[in-house]
Amino acid sequence: MSATGSAYRRGPFREGDRVQLTDPKGRLHTISLTPGKEFHTHRGHIKHDDLIGAPDGSTITHTSGSEYLALRPLLSDYVMSMPRGAAVVYPKDAGQIVTMADVFPGASVVEAGVGSGALSMSLLRAVGDTGSVHSFERRADFAEIAKANAQAFFGEDHPAWTVTVGDLVESLPSAVEPGTVDRVVLDMLAPWECLEVVADALVPGGVLICYVATATQLSKVAEAMRDFGTFTEPEAFETLLRGWHLEGLAVRPQHRMHGHTGFLITTRRLAPDTTPPVRKRRPGKGYAAQEEGTETEAPQVEPAPGADDAEWTPEALGERTASEKKMRKLTRGVVPPTPR
Repeated sequence: MSATGSAYRRGPFREGDRVQLTDPKGRLHTISLTPGKEFHTHRGHIKHDDLIGAPDGSTITHTSGSEYLALRPLLSDYVMSMPRGAAVVYPKDAGQIVTMADVFPGASVVEAGVGSGALSMSLLRAVGDTGSVHSFERRADFAEIAKANAQAFFGEDHPAWTVTVGDLVESLPSAVEPGTVDRVVLDMLAPWECLEVVADALVPGGVLICYVATATQLSKVAEAMRDFGTFTEPEAFETLLRGWHLEGLAVRPQHRMHGHTGFLITTRRLAPDTTPPVRKRRPGKGYAAQEEGTETEAPQVEPAPGADDAEWTPEALGERTASEKKMRKLTRGVVPPTPR
């Protein structure tokens, strides 16, 4: 029996397949093949019927005489062009999450903050049909768009995926048995609020990885992990991706690059009744330090403007949020693919 979605990733183009067309200038156009339809540009058109039955990697001639390259989009291509209600986790970050969290085939993974489903698809690819990805999303409209995007990419519902609409703190204890989850991925505004339920759900040695957008979030979740006492010393990093221009002898970095998208911070669950080793590096001034059993109180510092937990909103962190009008349009446009 083939893995979920693998039958739709090879062979000739079929009705309902998504196809990525590249024009002579390198511009990309993604279409879904429908008999009788045409892909139009200002210079002419391409018939979908001419692509159905053609092998992957074919070229097709536009009515203007230009040749277009036709390929099935990769997962990285698909997530950048699919319908979205929330900002997606970029492929460069999704790849790091899968690798640095060591998401393996058959793993039990909990994800909070589904968004548009970009990261969910990478996690499903990694755990395979024998694993499980239990995703939690507070917004029902985001969950609906994410499920439709995943179904369109895999060609069917993935058997390893469960989506729960609700708050992680409230829903996780009843959804999984304590100490049974291998990996937890949090893509949310305030991951420090979930550490208790995450610690209860993780197996000893299990990995928690958080994706946050700002340095203020990064600092707060790192200190919360240290203070909680059941996690290893956290590690944080970000990934910057710079493409290169390749044209004859003009081989140089591209002028544009995918710079900062988010920070990743990882830690692991300690065994029960185990305390983390004493840190050799002293914390900076302003935090409570404990040395030789003597507790030193941190100086009282006025909180920075917007530091209150009530201010942790997408808008406060500079994120672009979809309007209600756009969300209604996206939700209406969610149509499950025709089963093949």
